[in-house]
Amino acid sequence: MNIELQVLGSSLRSIAEEMGAVLIRSAFSANIKERRDCSTALFDERGRMIAQAEHIPVHLGALPDAVAAVMRHDPGPDDVFVLNDPYAGGTHLPDVTLVSRTEVGFAVTRAHHADVGGAEPGSMPAGSRTLADEGVVIPPTRLDDDLLAGLIARMRNPEERRGDFRAQLAAHALAERRVAELCDRRGRDRVVAAMNELFDYSERVVRAAIARLPNGRFEAEDVLEAPEGELPITATVTIGSHEIAFDFAGTAPQHGGNLNCPLAVTRSACYFVVRCLTAPDLPSSGGAFAPVTVSAPEGSLVNAQPPAAVAAGNVETSGRIVDTLFAALGEALPVPAQGQGTMNNLTFGNERFTYYETLGGGQGACPDADGPSAVHVTMSNTLTTPAEALELAYPLRVERHELRLGSGGAGRHTGGDGVVRELRALEPCRLSVISERRRQAPRGARGGEPGDPGHNYVNDEELPSKATRDLEAGDVVRIETPGGGGFSSPTPSATPSRDSS
Repeated sequence: MNIELQVLGSSLRSIAEEMGAVLIRSAFSANIKERRDCSTALFDERGRMIAQAEHIPVHLGALPDAVAAVMRHDPGPDDVFVLNDPYAGGTHLPDVTLVSRTEVGFAVTRAHHADVGGAEPGSMPAGSRTLADEGVVIPPTRLDDDLLAGLIARMRNPEERRGDFRAQLAAHALAERRVAELCDRRGRDRVVAAMNELFDYSERVVRAAIARLPNGRFEAEDVLEAPEGELPITATVTIGSHEIAFDFAGTAPQHGGNLNCPLAVTRSACYFVVRCLTAPDLPSSGGAFAPVTVSAPEGSLVNAQPPAAVAAGNVETSGRIVDTLFAALGEALPVPAQGQGTMNNLTFGNERFTYYETLGGGQGACPDADGPSAVHVTMSNTLTTPAEALELAYPLRVERHELRLGSGGAGRHTGGDGVVRELRALEPCRLSVISERRRQAPRGARGGEPGDPGHNYVNDEELPSKATRDLEAGDVVRIETPGGGGFSSPTPSATPSRDSS
């Protein structure tokens, strides 16, 4: 890669990063300004992702589908399109995407809004069965003041929603200005040429890395915890000389709950695995996805069809897809043990406020190191809301937030520990919990022990992995997140490699 291309590539990535900074610093909700549950990227005129900020994997891998959906509407230079429809380029309904034109392509933001209407405050109901239960469904639509006012009127806490939409729009105004400045400074034709080469360069690097992997066909199965029982995800990974294919034949059909996953999210999970195993430090562009093909039976859990509910598919099924693919490839490659395998989604709210957070847990141990503790794993890359910010903005109090010591699986290398987090409701509200790895513990690898499964409680009464219920003032919600699996059997005389006392 020559020097000029590096300079232009860094310039484009810096625009994407600055978009993210504007969005985060301008947002009203803790979900965006504190947890940073948002993503930004730049695309070229052909709808190919060229540069992204290092934000949320499940957002970013699905963005090309959103841009493709908008391009079918022939957006003009002054248009901003809005969408959240999971079956038209979205992920789940709270993730609202804006797409606008730049001088050389498109700017994109995706942000998880703390409420988009629906049956439950926070728009993440544990028991939703259709998209209509989960909130306002927005197909790709030109955004104007009247549409924005109409959307906000159907959502809870409208002033906070308006503030978050304006933060996204500010990021798009910034992108348009910065891209124009770059074209003025370097020349539009050179910027376009650099975008083409950045895409092609990423593709070449990933294809070369795939060529170094062992060729073959590898299979694995894992399960999701539905109220009616376990739902299997079956994956076959085929590695060729310069490409890799994922096939989900045998996966459970879509079901009546909300663990269903649109194909865009399934692709995103596959892209994440390929990046991890090939060129994790490569500056990301859509070229890294070009050697990857994904197939899944239509109407299955990982290629659901409307109007199936998908609130948990984006946050939980995506992570289980990653676990399944790593398990398959673990037959041939030294992949880590399983991490916590869940985002531990918590939503509190009433007609006055809505609050959403995800919680870290244990990461699986690696072949050469212990797993880190209290981190978000696989498809999540968000932060935990600081107690001070949470208590200032919402009628909630953080009673406890600490490591769940000893929850990581034993092995020659020990899995990371989960966390214990207790929140007290200070006024009546609704609680929704969407979690995984409560019945099925994260697996160890190569003889390592599994991590401890997680637990959910209200006032010491244990809840299932998915639950929605009323809270009264004074009720305490305690979440114990899973530990990561251990790697390799410890020798008989060895002690765990990390003190968990």
